[in-house]
Amino acid sequence: MNVLIVESDPDLGRLWQRHMERQGLTVRLEADQQQAISALQTAFFAVIVLDLVLSDGSALAVADYASYKHPEAQIIFVNSTSFFSDGSIFELCSNARAFVHNSTPPEDLATMVAHYGRHSPDTV
Repeated sequence: MNVLIVESDPDLGRLWQRHMERQGLTVRLEADQQQAISALQTAFFAVIVLDLVLSDGSALAVADYASYKHPEAQIIFVNSTSFFSDGSIFELCSNARAFVHNSTPPEDLATMVAHYGRHSPDTV
């Protein structure tokens, strides 16, 4: 299963990537909106782990593009702020499946990715 992580903090992104790869997932790590959109133009990702606050670009633009290009992709949003703590992200993004704090243990995040990815058309 292919997974795209979009995370501006390279250390955090690599930590998540390592945990997911240990579960047998194929993971691509990108740091910003432009890189993420380029990745989505060339490959299908069953699950996208997307930091809501990117240092360069807009996570919502990435989510919108993913919804257009790959509507079956499952998005797990991560965040370190209180933005969207009211659950409104699920109204804004039709393929949002979870919204977790970026301090979620990486093994828990990897398990969530594997769970949501199992329901993706490319893995059924």
